[in-house]
Amino acid sequence: MFDDYIPIDKSWTMRMGLLDLLNEESHTLKVLAREKELGDDLLALRRCIVDWKSDRSLEVGESGTLYRFLQFASWKLNLNKQFVLTGSLKDRHITQNPDIVRYPLAELLTLDNGTSQWASAAVLMGNDEVIENPPYKLALTYEALAHWKKRRKRKKQWTVRKDETILRQATTFFGMLVEKESLFSPEQAEDYCFARAFGYISKDEGARRWPSLRGHESDRIEEMEHALRSLEAGGPIISKDHRVVQAIVMLAIREGMAADIVYPSSVNKSWPQFWEFVESLSLEDIEDVAGA
Repeated sequence: MFDDYIPIDKSWTMRMGLLDLLNEESHTLKVLAREKELGDDLLALRRCIVDWKSDRSLEVGESGTLYRFLQFASWKLNLNKQFVLTGSLKDRHITQNPDIVRYPLAELLTLDNGTSQWASAAVLMGNDEVIENPPYKLALTYEALAHWKKRRKRKKQWTVRKDETILRQATTFFGMLVEKESLFSPEQAEDYCFARAFGYISKDEGARRWPSLRGHESDRIEEMEHALRSLEAGGPIISKDHRVVQAIVMLAIREGMAADIVYPSSVNKSWPQFWEFVESLSLEDIEDVAGA
């Protein structure tokens, strides 16, 4: 139902992109060239792949994942690459110690509010340690590496995935609109804003489960509370955090409230089709499904 409005999985594509880059494969560029609408992070990935072998600085945009992956690779390979960071990424606390390329995964997982991005970079760069019960995104990295190797062994290209996180949220949201029972279990940090907006998780539980939420495009724990209060008071939503904006807009639609979004283009980071998705949810279509 929502295929036209669900982007490709940027986390999966970032991992495949680094593996292709390191192994001089071109499949990621071909995949990105086929997509009609790319989020800002994947546009940055495309730029960086093209510029990797040049002397140009690598413009990673606002993507912490892309920056950590490529910075780790640069340190590991002694390349001394220079990076251009934009937006909130310039203000985030990010480790600047090249020695981390020698850290074990357990130690990498303690850096930068507990993000798994450094550990994922290490695994993609050849660290063969196995962490039991790994964080969600590190588990995805193990899966991505195994998939990439298996496909290349067969002389085939890696498989493109749709963003399952966004799909689950969109499907749950649509279920709410048609008054069906909509169960949702937040599985990872990227579920937090949606889950908090609709009461599937509390602020305290989110902070306990995912400390890394403090170090994204915003402090998502506090940013969501501020946005929820602003929506309730009828004030402007001034957040530039894409996931906060997406969650607040969906909540406003369900509650029949007006949401004054100051930075609507922020959603382009992960879900460039978001406003098309919202516009597709016409009242007539919802009533037709509800009455079916």
